[in-house]
Amino acid sequence: MAVPAGLKGIVRAAAALLLGGGLVLAVHAEVRVVDDAGDTLVLPAPARRIVSIAPHLTELLFAAGAGDRVVAVSEWSDHPAAAKALPRIGDAVRLDLERIVALRPDLVVVWANGSAPPQLARLRAAGLPVFASAGRDLAHIATTLRSFGRLAGTEAAAEARAAAFEAELAALRATYAGRRPLRVAYQIWSEPLMTVNGQHPISEALALCGARNVFADLPQPVPQVDAEAVVAARPDAIVTGRLPAGRPDGLDRWRGLRTLQGTALLTVNPDTLHRATDRMAAGVRELCEVLDRVR
Repeated sequence: MAVPAGLKGIVRAAAALLLGGGLVLAVHAEVRVVDDAGDTLVLPAPARRIVSIAPHLTELLFAAGAGDRVVAVSEWSDHPAAAKALPRIGDAVRLDLERIVALRPDLVVVWANGSAPPQLARLRAAGLPVFASAGRDLAHIATTLRSFGRLAGTEAAAEARAAAFEAELAALRATYAGRRPLRVAYQIWSEPLMTVNGQHPISEALALCGARNVFADLPQPVPQVDAEAVVAARPDAIVTGRLPAGRPDGLDRWRGLRTLQGTALLTVNPDTLHRATDRMAAGVRELCEVLDRVR
């Protein structure tokens, strides 16, 4: 049966209205994400004004394609370059709550295991929508990228970065899987002398490179140890983060010790290996390369 011309116009108009309504609903669709504290965060629409309370979270927001939505960051948020120009709202210990509220954020991302609990409680008490991230391992970096992509409506960009990160780690794992095992002490800080245990992402990076963390069994993620414990562990290598040119590398205490003759003293770039972002893949690659020279 032929449809009258007038009715065709009505049908087309109705279809256009439905399509337009569908688009509006898609743009303003509710966002629901469970954070690392197990809390479900519900946003009426993807976030457009985001405050970051940790440097690595700032970097991950930019990596997830949400950099243009970040309106303020914590101190030491220095990557990428665009993050340096953003307003500062304090650090993990002390936040400028009044300034944060004045920015009218529709999302605040916080480091659950690195920020002072009273500060986080104040954010929630102010009624701000908070997403808590608690870095656990290398895989969690990709998980966080994907979560940020959902929260900001930038899923495609976030998925691309997460997949690239996972692929690079998989390639490194395959490359170094058959290497001769090395016993390694990782010096995260020199004074006081601190290392990492087996639950720390750097320990996971060592394992990926075919090395064993000699302090993996200690209970704290970043335990303090004494020099005697390092010597007693008889590591094949001691690794630490490089400091800027002209500053001591933190390895002087080990030089000249007869008990550590034959132990390699190595440095890596802490900007990539010590910060839990997708740039950590480059840090792991460098770590594997310097350790491979000891074999």
